[in-house]
Amino acid sequence: MQSINTAVIGFGLSAKVFHLPFIQASAQFSLRAISSSQTEAVRQQYPDVMCFNDAETLIAQAQAELVVITAPNQAHFSLAKQALEQGKHVLIEKPVTITSEECRQLIELAKRQRKLLAPFHNRRWDGDFLTIMHLIEQNTLGQIKFFESHFDRFRPEPQQRWRENKEAGSGILYDLGPHLIDQALALFGLPQAVTARVLKLRPQAQAVDYFHLQLHYADKEVILHADPYQAGPNPRFKLQGTKGSYIKYGLDPQEDRLRRGITPTEVNWAAETPEQYGTLYHANDSNQIPTLTGGYQHLYHHLADCINNHLAFTVSTEDALNGIRLIELALQSQDVGGTVSVDNK
Repeated sequence: MQSINTAVIGFGLSAKVFHLPFIQASAQFSLRAISSSQTEAVRQQYPDVMCFNDAETLIAQAQAELVVITAPNQAHFSLAKQALEQGKHVLIEKPVTITSEECRQLIELAKRQRKLLAPFHNRRWDGDFLTIMHLIEQNTLGQIKFFESHFDRFRPEPQQRWRENKEAGSGILYDLGPHLIDQALALFGLPQAVTARVLKLRPQAQAVDYFHLQLHYADKEVILHADPYQAGPNPRFKLQGTKGSYIKYGLDPQEDRLRRGITPTEVNWAAETPEQYGTLYHANDSNQIPTLTGGYQHLYHHLADCINNHLAFTVSTEDALNGIRLIELALQSQDVGGTVSVDNK
């Protein structure tokens, strides 16, 4: 089957770590164009790829079937709208848009154009998350009563970058929040209500750098948390049920390995080592559980299959829309200082 001509908007961390290595490693895609102000750096690294100074020109002129959008959040809506209107499939970084209304407009446009709008929620292919899903599916812990998910870092000083400035869609709730929210929705669906604290904890912080979301379900509670002051071991997951509990420390290794230049073509590149495994606890015993091997390449393989065979993408736009709605409700909860209900319509 012929490879999918692909163009990438942006040449920052997201493009260089989470997208370009997978496009280059797969015969299912053919990289044709990149847009960036770093034109010289692009030409040096990708001499055979067209380079455009701006995203709008790339969308209009690049002969691409698929446009991958890694631009800052506030540009997502306009760029995705332009690409869809010109008959291109779109893979878009999280969050798809800043507001739920913008997301609804893109969903309707993609349907009218009969093109794929795929949210890039790659953390569904984290090995630890796949392990959590497996434990739930196998009823290993019985009925789940409590789930806690963290994405903490030690970054006590704000950095000079768009994600930490005053722009719309900046801050950790829009950066890491979509990952944690999407995973919770994939496991448990929409909650009944949300209680949230969304704060700027660091001195001189211009954008939100802390969130603590409590999602209320009829039969369980879910905590989603991120902060910049975690200098010790990172408590990633806690899953508790009527038969036992599972606790996992440390982040999935894929991002760190990709940053260090490990390519997704290497054997077991995404596999965890035994010291990274989580622990399963029962009343009278405990044992390590080997983490299932994830791999963000599976997202791209799935994306190609969906484009070539007109299939639905695993992470639906409705999933992404619900995630953005929960971000909006978390901000509302912070504003009113209390719990807000989730409208499931």
